[in-house]
Amino acid sequence: MSLTIRPLTAQDEADWRRLWTAYLEFYGTTVAEEVYQTTFARLLDPARPAQNALIALQDGRAVGLVHYIYHPHNWRIDDVCYLQDLYADPDVRGTGVGRALIEAVYEAADENGTPSVYWLTQDFNETARKLYDRIATLTPFIKYQR
Repeated sequence: MSLTIRPLTAQDEADWRRLWTAYLEFYGTTVAEEVYQTTFARLLDPARPAQNALIALQDGRAVGLVHYIYHPHNWRIDDVCYLQDLYADPDVRGTGVGRALIEAVYEAADENGTPSVYWLTQDFNETARKLYDRIATLTPFIKYQR
């Protein structure tokens, strides 16, 4: 099987929507149509270089996506990279798609001069956490939100 990771394009909208919808459903949430449209437009807008997306294609079929955002950090001079959404279709989990997407974000962040990449996941996401434990460092931070 051939795996390709590449930037999102306008032609990917239907696949992106399917993958992001599945991601949101996994976490028991939805977003309004306006959010889909706005997010997709932002991810493609060259005037918004902080907001990015990559898509994973296995033998030409879209099987995964990742969204990541560069932003300033008060404790460092360089920006940091927040890996916001990562999703692989259930039928390709365990085949390296998730790892390839994360490594592609690492590479993009390095090229951007933002070597610090972080993300959040829910504690019950045990399958993904097995991968995360192999390629990143678990921190002791607990998230609060208003």
